[in-house]
Amino acid sequence: MKVSILLVLNIFSVLLLPAQNFPSDHHATEQTVQLYRNLKLISDKGILFGHQDDLAYGVNWKYQPGKSDVKDVTGDYPAVYGWEIGHLEIDAAVNLDSVPFDRMKEYISSAYSKGGVITISWHGTNPMTGKTAWDPENGTVESILPGGDKQEVFKAQLDKVADFMLGLKDNKEALIPVIFRPFHEHTGGWFWWGNKTTGNDLYKKLFRFTVQYLRDTKNVHNLLYAYNTGSEFNDATTYLQRYPGDDVVDIVSFDTYQNGNPAIDSSWQVKTSQLLSVIERIAAEKNKIAALAEVGFNKIPYDQWWTNTLYKAIGSHKLAYVLLWRNAGYKAKEKETEFYVPYKGHSSELDFKKFYHLPKTLFQSDINYKLIYK
Repeated sequence: MKVSILLVLNIFSVLLLPAQNFPSDHHATEQTVQLYRNLKLISDKGILFGHQDDLAYGVNWKYQPGKSDVKDVTGDYPAVYGWEIGHLEIDAAVNLDSVPFDRMKEYISSAYSKGGVITISWHGTNPMTGKTAWDPENGTVESILPGGDKQEVFKAQLDKVADFMLGLKDNKEALIPVIFRPFHEHTGGWFWWGNKTTGNDLYKKLFRFTVQYLRDTKNVHNLLYAYNTGSEFNDATTYLQRYPGDDVVDIVSFDTYQNGNPAIDSSWQVKTSQLLSVIERIAAEKNKIAALAEVGFNKIPYDQWWTNTLYKAIGSHKLAYVLLWRNAGYKAKEKETEFYVPYKGHSSELDFKKFYHLPKTLFQSDINYKLIYK
């Protein structure tokens, strides 16, 4: 069984050197430390499968208890659950994808109790303009760093992030660990923290200030921090151009989405594998965890994409997890349907089941609380 792999890895975890056993936050909670250790161990033998907003909605459904498109197809839930807290900073009751924050906390608690891994992204409102995260206005980052005229606005946003993270507790009032993925895809120009308006040094300062404020000022110690680029790099030098430092990073990752026709063109698969080799080496050299933080092929029009494209790209690499993007379903504004894992009856359903049964792909039934958090 897949679980036996993880049991063996847990037994030998004590053999890791002390320096390898702790995340960047030296005051991290016990469960957060264990999550860090076990993600490193998992990387040696398997890849946890994740899905954004998996429990909240899917194609043609919303907020049905126990439902999941992944479970409908495989009979199992993902091992990693992705969530988004954009709009928390403006005191909204729901996030930018209309998921109520109170429901999100319930989903997080439920998944955590089963040993699920939680990762959270943040498409925060531009603190300088008050517009969305997709407002790359010049001067934004300068305005929110120490000495900037919008720094108090940004700190107020971070206060709300801190309150949310510190409000994630289990039934014994212990803090739930989270992989926090702020300011992602910064190597593209579409966000206010992206390279169109934010130079490398400014990005590093932004990332470092955010971590230090949450960790050292707000005493948030249940977070692992992910440094997350887009796919706009070719080697370690370009990947690390905006890297903020080993003392504020636990996970190195990137996002990439399939384009073209993978049935006749393997270029995306080849490039993704090459980029994974880059971050895999960086993770080994810097004693970090490698992950594919966002990936997908909208509508999955190639019915063998799971085993013939995605797995061929990731299967030979040491990754802790791979996260597929959300099954938004029909979007009235865009007049189109968006989804990245198959639902019952989709043409790639059978191939996804084959992907599920591969020894290296790990889902919820392959892990449990003790294996991940003990």
